[in-house]
Amino acid sequence: MSEIFELRISRLIRAAPETVWNVYTQRTAEWFCPRPWTTPVVDWDLRVGGRANVEMASPEGERHPYSGVFLEVVPGRRLVSTGAFTEGWVPQAGEMNFVRIDTFEPQGDATLYTAVARHWDEKAMSAHRAMGFEQGWAAVADQLAELAEGVA
Repeated sequence: MSEIFELRISRLIRAAPETVWNVYTQRTAEWFCPRPWTTPVVDWDLRVGGRANVEMASPEGERHPYSGVFLEVVPGRRLVSTGAFTEGWVPQAGEMNFVRIDTFEPQGDATLYTAVARHWDEKAMSAHRAMGFEQGWAAVADQLAELAEGVA
């Protein structure tokens, strides 16, 4: 069995999985990157093989586009995407390609939200960690929780 190189964060969100899912998929621009950065572009086609494109922007105007596809879509429970491919299963080179797995597990009246970044090797995982994975992804999980709990 090969080793799995992944980084993960989890949050208990005091809202039902369907609420968290709806905020995740319908209000993505409001939580997807750590403030004060913004997400001016969210272009998603929520189906297997559908586009998973976003663009993040710094307060100074620096833009970072990301193109990918969805690999698995289980409404209200699980969303898997990658930047290793674009629509039409076109391979895409890049040093920061990984598989993103977001899960929404019922916990009574709440949701255990988990975001995983699964990398091809230890070097890529270490580079992602060094870029601030824990701090950045924790911040956006908190932002997602804040929005979802405000709806609940």
